[in-house]
Amino acid sequence: MKVRTLRPTKVNVVTLGCSKNTFDSEVMMAQLKANGIAVDHESDSGEHNVVVINTCGFIDNAKQESIDTILSYAKAKDQGLVEKVYVTGCLSQRYAPELKDGIPQVDAWFGTRDLPRLLKTLKADYKKELVGERLLTTPAHYAYFKISEGCDRKCSFCAIPLMRGKHVSTPMDQLVTNAQGLARQGVKELILIAQDLTYYGLDIYKKRNLDELVARLSDVEGIDWIRLHYAFPSGFPMEVLDVMRDRTNVCNYLDMPLQHGSTEMLKRMRRGITQEKTEALVATIRDKVPGIAIRTTLIAGFPGETQADHDDSLRWIERMRFDRLGAFTYSHEEDTHAHTMADDVPEAVKQERAQEIMELQGGISLELNQAKVGKTYKVLVDKAENGHWIARTEFDSPEVDNEVLIPFSADVHLRIGDFATVRITEANEHDLRAVVA
Repeated sequence: MKVRTLRPTKVNVVTLGCSKNTFDSEVMMAQLKANGIAVDHESDSGEHNVVVINTCGFIDNAKQESIDTILSYAKAKDQGLVEKVYVTGCLSQRYAPELKDGIPQVDAWFGTRDLPRLLKTLKADYKKELVGERLLTTPAHYAYFKISEGCDRKCSFCAIPLMRGKHVSTPMDQLVTNAQGLARQGVKELILIAQDLTYYGLDIYKKRNLDELVARLSDVEGIDWIRLHYAFPSGFPMEVLDVMRDRTNVCNYLDMPLQHGSTEMLKRMRRGITQEKTEALVATIRDKVPGIAIRTTLIAGFPGETQADHDDSLRWIERMRFDRLGAFTYSHEEDTHAHTMADDVPEAVKQERAQEIMELQGGISLELNQAKVGKTYKVLVDKAENGHWIARTEFDSPEVDNEVLIPFSADVHLRIGDFATVRITEANEHDLRAVVA
């Protein structure tokens, strides 16, 4: 029989999924620390007696990774390596009733908006005065910056509204205060995230207010870069492009998931836009912000996708020449509108189409990168490894985009979190090599 220990609580937070989960984990960790509870992020020291797993439930692969992680810590609990296992996040929000009977080792399950209840379970108080405080898990010079929660869009494939609820904007004054706090900590880059940035303000200001928010954030002293992630194309607030063009610390970068190039597929996906309108939008964005880098993501194998739809999308990708593009295969999600459709594209075909998309984009990315050789860019140094400083330009987001590799040199002295001016010497599909200019 296991003997209950009197060890003080020491929590290990494990984060799965997207940057929004990273943000949520950082908020949770700050609350725990403020309550005098020792907390680490994804530690392998073996010193923690409590594990909190922040799960993802977006698509099949992400759900499986979350389940495997829970099972791993359930086994650790059986072996006496941890005393308590708690699960929170999107998978828990959506599937806790189905999972709890099969994984009895989990002591409690929490949803995406259950932080006060989770803290209470850990004998901690939710401190309202800490709103905006976080323990960063990213390098100290950049931070993900969530401006709203939830989503009101009706995309037929997406279960996010089921897990995150309706759209709720964070008040602008609070966000500015949060940004000022991060700047005082040494954060130089804010990466704005939300389920849909472009919806910001509609609920509390009765208008799309992303442009005013970005302008006010750009006024925060110490914030050198502001980057926009996850913009929805339908109803895009054009005013933010003026801010992006006019403010030097707003990166000429936009992450705008478009999901497909075929009008028929966009209709079935309930995206509220056509191929022609998408092309016109991208053309306007590029005209208003010359040199902007656009990242997008596409879904391969959506229900009803024919070879003609796929071929149409490939031709569209060739015309659009996105700077960055990712593709993933369709996942048939319960309780979504698309789940009422037949999942009629075989998995092998989905994989083949996704591969074709990425191969096409690979050639485009190579051409665009090679055009940078000989040019100079301002870069931000993220880390040092394998004899190189690893940096990014304003056109690259961490983890998902190009890295700029700068070889160590006796006469070059850089630090993580420094900006530098470099000249590109080589380029391949994914990375750039450079020397300090």
